[in-house]
Amino acid sequence: MRAEEIRSRLSTPLTTPVYPPRATRFTDREYLNVVYRTDPEALRAVVPEPLEIDEPLVRFEIMKMGDVEGYGPYLECGQVIPVRHGAEHGEYLHAMHLDNFAATAAGRELSAYPKTVGSPSLFPDNGALVGTLDYGTQRVATATMAYKWLPLDPAEARAQITVPTYAVKIVPERVCELVRTEITDITVKGAWTGPARLELFAHVMAPLADLPVHEVVSASHIITDLTLAPATPVHDYLAG
Repeated sequence: MRAEEIRSRLSTPLTTPVYPPRATRFTDREYLNVVYRTDPEALRAVVPEPLEIDEPLVRFEIMKMGDVEGYGPYLECGQVIPVRHGAEHGEYLHAMHLDNFAATAAGRELSAYPKTVGSPSLFPDNGALVGTLDYGTQRVATATMAYKWLPLDPAEARAQITVPTYAVKIVPERVCELVRTEITDITVKGAWTGPARLELFAHVMAPLADLPVHEVVSASHIITDLTLAPATPVHDYLAG
């Protein structure tokens, strides 16, 4: 294989790339979001500069991907933290666990999503929407929300989903930078709010409980179609 052929490949293995070389379109992406208050010092220990924290909040999310071009259906779960970068308000992607290798590889290699393994689930159960995360055989998180309790303004749902997101991209000894991305081309198909509860359980390989739940602030259940935009660097940690 000649050098120009190698340069044209998107990822390894060279002869069997695991994700397509284009923007990803999601159809019927379903969110369960639970925003909660946590320890300010715990947040300061994990949010990288130059991002700043205004309130000690975390958004726990479970996403059920109904249909994803190039990947198929899968589930994802994680924590994001409301932050500010200069005057812009957004979210820092702290942890993401999912059950699809190709989506894990693409998220880490093409952007800077902090993706790793896990087994999320999202399903209705006796009047509740239930989201869970298991790591191996162990339960890490359980979220419950009253099922389609009250309609949520579609504009508010859109605002929740389309805030800019930040993450740290690291390629050892080559890249260490803060990147920014944003969801685009979104269609809100349904949105609800209601009471919710969230439990996090300590696990060394999935330490979501290091950001403990003190108070549930809000919850939402949103169904959308959307496209992920490419990530762009906004801060280089290696530049001095």
